[in-house]
Amino acid sequence: MPRILKNWIGTALLAGAVLATPSLAISASCCGGGSASSLILPKFGKAMVDLSFNVEQYDGFWDTTGRWTADPAGSELSQYRLNLGGAYRIANNWQISAMLPYVYNSNRYTGLTSNTEGVGDAAITVWYEAFDNIMCVWDVQSWEDLKPAIYLGSTLTVPTGISPYDDVSNNFDITGRGFYRLDASILLDKTIYPWNFTLGYTYGVHFERPVNREYGNYVQPYQKQLGNRSTFTTSFGYTYFTEKMQSITYTIAYADLRENKGKVNGAIDQTSGLRKQSFAGTVAWASDDRDWVVKTTFSYAPRRSGWGRNFPTTNVLTMGVSHVFR
Repeated sequence: MPRILKNWIGTALLAGAVLATPSLAISASCCGGGSASSLILPKFGKAMVDLSFNVEQYDGFWDTTGRWTADPAGSELSQYRLNLGGAYRIANNWQISAMLPYVYNSNRYTGLTSNTEGVGDAAITVWYEAFDNIMCVWDVQSWEDLKPAIYLGSTLTVPTGISPYDDVSNNFDITGRGFYRLDASILLDKTIYPWNFTLGYTYGVHFERPVNREYGNYVQPYQKQLGNRSTFTTSFGYTYFTEKMQSITYTIAYADLRENKGKVNGAIDQTSGLRKQSFAGTVAWASDDRDWVVKTTFSYAPRRSGWGRNFPTTNVLTMGVSHVFR
C-alpha cells in the first residue's frame, strides 16, 4: 500500500473519535452531556456516565496541496466506534473525565478487504470551572448576565489502541495513533434561553517516542514526534421546551483541526501535517430535570479542494445517551 495512503488513513483514525463529532449540542453549565469533545459535568452534578456510537464513512481525501480526490471505484472505508465515558466531580470547581472507545474497522480498497477490531486510544481530562454559579439566564438585566461559563481543561491521550508501530500488517488494522498527547483547552459557553453559543480552542503537543517497527516489520530504530495540534470549534443552538419542561436543542457547529508537520530524528517530516474543516448538526433531548440527555450528531466535511490537507474526507454519524447523578 502506498505510504501516502497510510499517512492519510492512519492520521484520521483517532481524529474521528476526538474531534470530528464534537458534542456541541447543549449548554454544559446547565445541562451537561458535553459541550466539547470531552465530557463535561453540569454545574453541581456529582457524576455522569456517557455511552455513544459513531459511524464514520470515508469518502475521498485531500492531498498535501489541499486538492480533493475521490477514492477509487468500489472502495468502501468505514470505522465504527463504541465510546464509554464517565465524569466525576472531585471538588467544587474541579472535575475529571475519561473516555475509552472500542473500534471496528471495515474496509475495502483497491482489492484489499480487511475487518479488524480492538480498543482505541483513551483520553483523560481534568476541567476547572472558572465560575461559581450556573451561568444560563432567561433574561439579560445587567452586564453580569452576559458573562459566559469558562472552562479550562487539560487532556492526556493515552495510546491504548493498536498503532502502525505494533504487530499489524497494514493501516486498516490500526485503532490508534501510538503517541501520547497533552492538550490544553479553553471553552466559553453562554446560554440566554432559548439561544446558546460556544467557542472552544485546544492546543496539543505529542510526545516523542522511539520506533523500531512499522506495520509488523522491524526497521532501523529512530525517534518520531507528531506535530503540534490545534482545534477551533464554535456552535450556535436553539432550545425548545415542551409543556413538561423537557428540552429539545438544535445546534449547528463548525470545527477546524490542524496539525503541524512532525519530526523524524529531529528533522521535519515533509509527508506529515494535516488539516480538516467540518460542519455538524445536532439534535439533543433532555429530561425535565436534565439528568438524561439523548443526542444525535451528523458531521460533514465538504468534498472540495481547500477544505483540508493530507487527510481523508469523512462523514460521521453519532448517537449517544448520558446520565447525570446529582
